[in-house]
Amino acid sequence: MPQAPACPALPACQTTTRRSLAVVLALSLIAVLGACSSSTATDATEGGYVSGDGSITFVPSSERDPAPVLEGLDLDGAPLSSEQFDGQVLVVNIWGSWCPPCRKETPDLIALAEEFSGEGVQFFGIAIRENATASRAFANNFGMNYPSLSDSGGEMLIRFSESLPAVAVPTTYIFDAEGRMAVRYMDQVEPSTLRELILDVRDDR
Repeated sequence: MPQAPACPALPACQTTTRRSLAVVLALSLIAVLGACSSSTATDATEGGYVSGDGSITFVPSSERDPAPVLEGLDLDGAPLSSEQFDGQVLVVNIWGSWCPPCRKETPDLIALAEEFSGEGVQFFGIAIRENATASRAFANNFGMNYPSLSDSGGEMLIRFSESLPAVAVPTTYIFDAEGRMAVRYMDQVEPSTLRELILDVRDDR
């Protein structure tokens, strides 16, 4: 699958150190995530929110970097880490109950998580910009069948800054079974597209 163009670098990237760049990206993310829309002109103001442009970055196996370790507390306050799923393809969805496209895509993610259950694929959420109580109510209402970290302050998102930064909500990542960053999908997922991406990563041995 061809690799989609990566997002343009921030101007600050030219003059900052790697650590400073992580801070710049984190601050930019916090500013961007105050809103939500789909990438089409007709609904670009939905919810007053800025979302992704539908771009997909697929990293060839030979060029993949290690994915960040994602760890903290789940929506019930129990410890949760992406390392619990080592050896599986990990589909990481960044979401918030306040995000209209997140609400639209959640049933599709739940269906895909069920479809791939027992097939070496694990879904994993990161709930941002809200407290765990709000996230838990959303997850219970939809019957979410995969775990999510509660990341109200966006700390987990900073960990993506040295690979494929998360600059929109929703964003969905795919980590390969070797724990490497394989895919970034910046927008509400289209189920058949995400399914094919998962299969490509899972079967690319």
